[in-house]
Amino acid sequence: MRSTLSWQAGRAGAALRRTSLLRRELRADDIAVRVDYCGVCHTDLHAVRTHTGDAPLVPGHEFTGVVTGLGREVTRFALGDQVAVGNIVDSCGECAMCQAGQENFCHEFPTLTYGGTDRHDGTSTLGAFSREYVVRDEFAYPLPAGLDPAAAAPLMCAGITVWEPLRALGVGPGARVAVAGLGGLGHLAVKLAVALGAETTVVSRSAGKAGDTRRLGGHDLIVSADQRQMAAARDRFDVVIDTIAVPHDVAPYLKLVALDGTLSLVGHLGAVTVQATDLLIGRKKLSSAGSGGRPATAAMLEFCARHGITADIELLPSARVNEALDRLARNDVRYRFVLDLSDLPQNR
Repeated sequence: MRSTLSWQAGRAGAALRRTSLLRRELRADDIAVRVDYCGVCHTDLHAVRTHTGDAPLVPGHEFTGVVTGLGREVTRFALGDQVAVGNIVDSCGECAMCQAGQENFCHEFPTLTYGGTDRHDGTSTLGAFSREYVVRDEFAYPLPAGLDPAAAAPLMCAGITVWEPLRALGVGPGARVAVAGLGGLGHLAVKLAVALGAETTVVSRSAGKAGDTRRLGGHDLIVSADQRQMAAARDRFDVVIDTIAVPHDVAPYLKLVALDGTLSLVGHLGAVTVQATDLLIGRKKLSSAGSGGRPATAAMLEFCARHGITADIELLPSARVNEALDRLARNDVRYRFVLDLSDLPQNR
């Protein structure tokens, strides 16, 4: 076993504490990655705040780093390569979804970067709020040259989460896209939609987001609390990407969707109540998306490299992880916290 340091959760509400953990020895198709930067996601916050303490929990599932070890059959990477890893680290590889390159929809459920179950030994996966991660090489991706590794880390969760519906729904030049919510997911949805050639609008509760909308390349801002603005935008958008992370009424956002258009929910993934007539009038569609398969993730990274797209981040030493989680709970970040793990020595 390989020893490294991590930030581990205790019982719900308790601060993460620095502790050692053991990574598995490299299997034939594994690589070891020195974790340099890891984003902080709302999923991490939820996991920490609801953790029972009955099993170890090390959060973190969007990270970049450097290859420090190779399994004997690995040919895709070399020592010293910069890589990126997201929230899926394995799948069955055999079901229809895996065969279609949609490992995120694996019929046996994909193995998650933390809180998942290892497909070989049944142990619980532990995440990347740590100095080393061991991962199957097919679920690591070369980090394209020119992408800042710290600002690229959130692409591996927030980025692919919004890239998947944008591509699946055919967003391109001439498309009209609205992004509801301008946070960790939303700001990347704006950047990607603009780069794809779409006329892109932000829908936000705050008129104060107008400056950020323009800076990110957006063309317009609609204040969701202003009923006149919302009414004027009725049936306007081919695609609405709803990134709002808390329970909310989707009816006002369906009204923004154009004839045969789609509202895609990628923020809050809980129960939703929809009136059928809100879909009927305009033949509107309600969809969702989550993460992405290996081909889509690789394509997203290449697209971001071509267009210079990374997340807007606040970089903190990992020792401030509890501060980051507290501030994230208050939405006090523009737009993604990233932890610098270099303050955790890499024990071996």
